[in-house]
Amino acid sequence: MMILRAEQDTETDTEAIARAFQPDEGLTAWDWGQAGITFLVAVILSRVLKWLVERTLRKRMDAALAVLIGRLVGYVVILIGVVYTFESLGLDVGVVLGALGIFGIALAFAFQDILQNFIAGILLQMKRPFTYGDQVEIDGHEGTIRAIDSRLVTIDTPDGETVMIPSATVIAADINNYTTLGGRRTSLEVGVAYGTDLALTREVLDGAVTSVDGVRDVPDPEVLFTGFGDSSIDFVVRYWHEPSIATFWRTRSEVGLAIDLALADAGITIPFPQRTLHWGTPPDAEPDDD
Repeated sequence: MMILRAEQDTETDTEAIARAFQPDEGLTAWDWGQAGITFLVAVILSRVLKWLVERTLRKRMDAALAVLIGRLVGYVVILIGVVYTFESLGLDVGVVLGALGIFGIALAFAFQDILQNFIAGILLQMKRPFTYGDQVEIDGHEGTIRAIDSRLVTIDTPDGETVMIPSATVIAADINNYTTLGGRRTSLEVGVAYGTDLALTREVLDGAVTSVDGVRDVPDPEVLFTGFGDSSIDFVVRYWHEPSIATFWRTRSEVGLAIDLALADAGITIPFPQRTLHWGTPPDAEPDDD
């Protein structure tokens, strides 16, 4: 009995959907034209409202969130336009929407990767770990955020490449935003030879890093002793600079060159690893009787 009832319900639903997509008899060319005009107006209105919402909200909130709200408004307007288009043709909107729901479930399984990226894109724009123009490192890629849409995050790298990362990958990855705090600290390790005056070494390193253009005075650069290595006495130089990737590389290079020159002028040696190898019989070994 239950199987027969389920089959009857399925047949009834199929017939209802088929009737819903059969327009009323006597539709004229004007009726079809009116439906087409309704849908076209909805598309144009959605684009206009999307642009107006984005432009208005950009002045009050983050640009990425403004774009998200604008897109959602556009989608709602198009959905309303589709409903009015169906009604103008005499279609049963309730049954049509039910049919679309059934097809929507099937499409969700078929395009689950696309749907996953779409939802992740919305979550990213709501959580806002970055915005347009931020310099970031995501999933091993460094660059500037150029676009954030419903499926992809687009990054322009310093090498002139454009990298598009799926939103689902971005939301699951570690995101390093260099821009958020307005500054970035870099560390550079330096080793000097054993027997060197450590107080003098620290003074020379501090003077070298402070003299470099691009190194910030606040917070102050630091020169810290880190340990006694195999071939050197080790220090680390830490300094702050602008957060951009280009500034990081330029400042690091200038600091390294300034340190090398300052140590050479002060007569301080930067050692290199040395190893002593012995061949033959050790001096204290007993000779073989054979």
